[in-house]
Amino acid sequence: MRARIVAVLVTAVVAVGSFLPATDAAAHWLPGPCALIQAPTESIQHLSAREITCAVEQFGPVPGGAERAICIARRESGLNPTAASRPTGMYVGLYQHLAAAWPARFADWTSPAWRLPSSPFSARTNAIVTIRMVQAMGRWPAAGWPSRGCMGKPRPKPG
Repeated sequence: MRARIVAVLVTAVVAVGSFLPATDAAAHWLPGPCALIQAPTESIQHLSAREITCAVEQFGPVPGGAERAICIARRESGLNPTAASRPTGMYVGLYQHLAAAWPARFADWTSPAWRLPSSPFSARTNAIVTIRMVQAMGRWPAAGWPSRGCMGKPRPKPG
């Protein structure tokens, strides 16, 4: 009876193993949130906007939604994830985080399980960190980004 149970278990393990990725890299890689792929003809600015939208959808809501989040990133970096303030490089990435504050922000607002790039120049990581900060603090200015110029059109008063 014991031999039969062992044989059944071995068969089950082999069967399950055949559905797992074949390479070690694939077996250990977890895509994490907002693992988007740039289309061959897609600009980095368009991909950055998609990554911001994904971050808002997964970690929001934030005031003004994805539209305001994209507007603020456009104002800060032109939606260029490799932007750095000149001449000092004191502010970096999509949302122009203070470079000296980035390591702590990355540690505080990401999960090691997501295996995100730790660089502030990763649009995906920069967007996730920023959106999580804004969501937790409730407002863009409270997290360090004024909303000026990104408030949207005034709504007409009813009546």
